[in-house]
Amino acid sequence: MMEPLFLQPVFQERIWGGTALKTKFGYDIPSDHTGECWAISAHPNGPSIIKNGPLAGKTLIELWEEQPELFGNHPTKVFPLLTKILDANADLSVQVHPDDAYANVHENGELGKTECWYIIDCKEGAELIYGHTAKTKEEFVSMIERDEWDQLLRRVNIKPGDFFYVPSGTIHALGEGTLVLETQQSSDTTYRLYDYDRLGQDGQPRELHIDQSIAVATIPHKNADVQEAISKIPGAEITTFVEAEYFTVYKWEIDGKATFEQDKPFMLASVIEGKADMMVGGQFYPIQKGDHFILPAEVGTIELDGNAKLIVSHV
Repeated sequence: MMEPLFLQPVFQERIWGGTALKTKFGYDIPSDHTGECWAISAHPNGPSIIKNGPLAGKTLIELWEEQPELFGNHPTKVFPLLTKILDANADLSVQVHPDDAYANVHENGELGKTECWYIIDCKEGAELIYGHTAKTKEEFVSMIERDEWDQLLRRVNIKPGDFFYVPSGTIHALGEGTLVLETQQSSDTTYRLYDYDRLGQDGQPRELHIDQSIAVATIPHKNADVQEAISKIPGAEITTFVEAEYFTVYKWEIDGKATFEQDKPFMLASVIEGKADMMVGGQFYPIQKGDHFILPAEVGTIELDGNAKLIVSHV
């Protein structure tokens, strides 16, 4: 398989969602409360479908199971990554994710959820919640019981282009007016710690998961050590955001003609700005903002010619 696999996104409606996925990316979204674009997904709650070539119509789950050679015969049982674009039109609930060990026992074998965020766009003064102030579990529980959320939660101001690594166990929440590309483990397990006393679509408070949140939260909070590194090649600047246990994430900024080698089991790519011509195996593929694709194991050399920004990841 010497061609990229382009994917049809799956959209998820959320009470905090909006219309930015339509206005910013041109997607045909299901409603004005569309919160998530599952752009590259082999999770059963929203599997992507291949759009091009002889494999068109197959789900990414089917390919992972039936043609493992496309992915370098990677040894994990399930496709390990999930790429999303999130439109936080309103504040997300304050939440935390379990690690692999906890999720395997308590969530029917689901993976844990370590994730990271690239801030595509945000309103002036936007912020997110990242971590907490409690020094001990006892203090953490006490502040929750007393509803001392303003004192407990750490708020961080953000701007477009910022990157955050969010290991499992990190208390976190995106704030209103934020558009984010998220790279994460392929998991849909979230424990909701606090939801601003909002009501769900049924008029009832949304379910909280206080006990699970306390069980999996990292206490005291630890800031993730992210050392961004920038390198230049002809026609492109490459920012390496994180090289971690579950994924490595880059930004490719193309300005002209640039050549890359696909030397990983597979790579995921999302075009977040601009457009370019991509040549793979002697074939041209035009790519533009909003496209998402996988570069399989045997692709080899990739040439990109244009002006574009891509977020690229691999295991």
